[in-house]
Amino acid sequence: MSKKLLIVMANTDPRNGEELGAPFFQATVAAAMEYEVEVICTATSGRLMKKGEAEKMVVKEGSPKTVYDFIKDAHDAGVVFKCCSPNLDLFDMTEADLIPECTGIVGGAYLVEEIMESDCRVLTY
Repeated sequence: MSKKLLIVMANTDPRNGEELGAPFFQATVAAAMEYEVEVICTATSGRLMKKGEAEKMVVKEGSPKTVYDFIKDAHDAGVVFKCCSPNLDLFDMTEADLIPECTGIVGGAYLVEEIMESDCRVLTY
């Protein structure tokens, strides 16, 4: 059985806060269950990896917990976050602009190889 969960956030739109809780919560739960968990933020969700962005967002209006708090909880549980390289240009950022929880920049070939060559399960949001 696979011990790795790859969560790809490609269709999750940070402008809709209610879409952001489930991916991070499920990543945290999987890491707590001792699975290796990696979250790849691509397309519009790549904004979440930019310093200062996720701190301005909440899953539910009025909640004291920001989306960045969810990211930190997941990271503390062992989740690895990566950003797709096109997001740097798309959102006018450099590697220095990434949140500390984002440990790397990956391209499309990385996703294809992980999915096709490794023994992982993929969950897409």
